[in-house]
Amino acid sequence: MVLTSENSQLITQEHLYAISEVAISAKEWRSALDEISRLVHSFLIFDNLVVYLYDSITNNMEVIYARAMGRGKAADGEIAWGESVASEVAEKHQTIIQEPDEDLNLDRLERPYLLAIPLKSREKLLGTLVFVRFGGPQFTPPRIRLAHYIANQVSVLINQENLQQLYEKQDYQRRLQDDFFSTITHELRSPLGFIKGYTTTLLRSDASWDETTQHEFLEIIDQETDHLQELIDDLLDSARLQAGQMEMHFQPVRLDAMLHDLILRDKLKYPNLTITIDLPTDMKPIQADPRRLSQVFENLVSNAVKYAPRSQVNITARQDEKGSTLVFKDFGPGIPKKYLPLLFNRFFRNPEQSGETHGTGLGLFICKQIIQGHLGQINVDSTVGQGTEFTIFLPWQPLPL
Repeated sequence: MVLTSENSQLITQEHLYAISEVAISAKEWRSALDEISRLVHSFLIFDNLVVYLYDSITNNMEVIYARAMGRGKAADGEIAWGESVASEVAEKHQTIIQEPDEDLNLDRLERPYLLAIPLKSREKLLGTLVFVRFGGPQFTPPRIRLAHYIANQVSVLINQENLQQLYEKQDYQRRLQDDFFSTITHELRSPLGFIKGYTTTLLRSDASWDETTQHEFLEIIDQETDHLQELIDDLLDSARLQAGQMEMHFQPVRLDAMLHDLILRDKLKYPNLTITIDLPTDMKPIQADPRRLSQVFENLVSNAVKYAPRSQVNITARQDEKGSTLVFKDFGPGIPKKYLPLLFNRFFRNPEQSGETHGTGLGLFICKQIIQGHLGQINVDSTVGQGTEFTIFLPWQPLPL
């Protein structure tokens, strides 16, 4: 393959091979795109080159790479970067060429020639590659063929990056699961050990225990049985969520009544806990699953007790035209910012606190899935030394499942 470009330079098989080698052997995709842009620019004149990545969930196009060369360095505005034509390519899955009206009174930066090519991997749309020329010349058939070749190499590059990210994600999940099985084995053995030990002690025929001691031992057995039940429930809920089998049963729910009941239970469960509540006087019912919401609220309070011992917990609420917002705030040691994006991940536990407390790393993952099942949102903010704040938004009327 030998092509003559508009500036009379020739592109040979050696040039094409060099471009292909950059795409195939790239270790960092941005640097590879820089190199491809440099190699191509001499043969396929362009002012702007843009790579859009397609998000199949939102149906949006996101710029992941943009390079301005020559006249493109002075260009600005949406049309100079081909956003609209990139979206059209995503919709039609075909190459699109746009040429301006021949209005010589316009500045050349207002007369862009656009060549937009779909980036694909086995017919799956990855994104769009856009070449922009300000004021011309037109894209000729040989140049269009060369642009398709470049698009194929960019597709290879993006696909490699996607595969690498997938591998890293799977490897991360494997490591999390290995840590989880190690943790869950320890977590299950701990309450079982207490239950077995104190039961065996009570059953000893060679010892006699007074009523106070017996009551103390039975209380420990009761607490550890509850702990064991919580672990099993978390495991079952996590499995149901992964399989998409957790059911929600929506009905009108008064959040103020639910939160007052929560406080009464938690004051009995955690006698040393100081918990305050600040609610509007006229809270309206929302559509929710009361059992699942209660599970979320209980988890947030128990986390505060676990990770912020002796800290006060404040619960506040407000309502507006969109729904209800609840805030659970403690004043404990807080969580480092670097861990906040991971906090709702399955199996994740703060490594700086995981050795000090019991836990499986499933509680907050389950909370997020439940809130999302209500079409709501849950977010966390924290400052080390000042405490942690969880914010939950619940819309008035979730869609029926």
